[in-house]
Amino acid sequence: MRGVIKKISPNINNSSLIKKISVYDETGKSTETFAIVEKPISIYLNDTHIVTAMTIGDYPEYLALGFLANQNIISFSEQDMPEVEYHKDIETVVVRTEKKTNFEIQEKKKIKTSGCANGTIFGNLLENFEKYKILNSSLITKEQIFKLYKKVNLLPSLYLKSGAIHGCLLCDTENPLAFFEDVGRHNAIDKLAGFMIKEKILPHDKILYTTGRLTSEMVIKAVMMKLPIIASRSGYTAWGVDLARKSNITMIGRLRGRTFTVLSGKERIRI
Repeated sequence: MRGVIKKISPNINNSSLIKKISVYDETGKSTETFAIVEKPISIYLNDTHIVTAMTIGDYPEYLALGFLANQNIISFSEQDMPEVEYHKDIETVVVRTEKKTNFEIQEKKKIKTSGCANGTIFGNLLENFEKYKILNSSLITKEQIFKLYKKVNLLPSLYLKSGAIHGCLLCDTENPLAFFEDVGRHNAIDKLAGFMIKEKILPHDKILYTTGRLTSEMVIKAVMMKLPIIASRSGYTAWGVDLARKSNITMIGRLRGRTFTVLSGKERIRI
């Protein structure tokens, strides 16, 4: 990390992210509840449309940077920090690079929906996956994991107000550092990635905590972010476990209370 990490979290009082709606309960009685707002935001790389993401709309600049990095469309180690323009009137983010990128569109325009199974992954990621091996650079104790889980669950969140939303957090071994929520867990982790890129945060001693399932896509994104430890209160897929083992990531699933399941990378955890 260069400098002090700017702590960031969802603005639970932002009326553009959550809407009060009138509903009826099971007895037919009128009542009110909250619903998450989602909207399409288009991401462009220079003059090329890359994707339209259904998102809650906060931190669109981070979302764009993180998506391009996690999809291996831009390597920020090879590029100076690009200019990022958010045009709120047309819900569009444009990422402009000084140098031409080698990227070429592999498919026609995609809609990245809020549905959990429809995140987009470009083929060249998996073709070159073996080279993204994570070094053994971070250690965490069992007690630190339990304490971190407790702190995460005490954070104010949009989820507690409305549900229907996923969260991703960047943590060190003691505290949550950055917290993003979105209707799709892929959006939440992309915003986190964009935050790390923009703020120049080094990943080698950080932990990713997510409320969602540890699927292959989530593991691939964590590997692209070079995060050595990922944890979730939810379950996991067989392919997600396989990719975590191939990339030497420490993967912790079903973290609840004082129990968890270590699926890969046990050597980073001091029992």
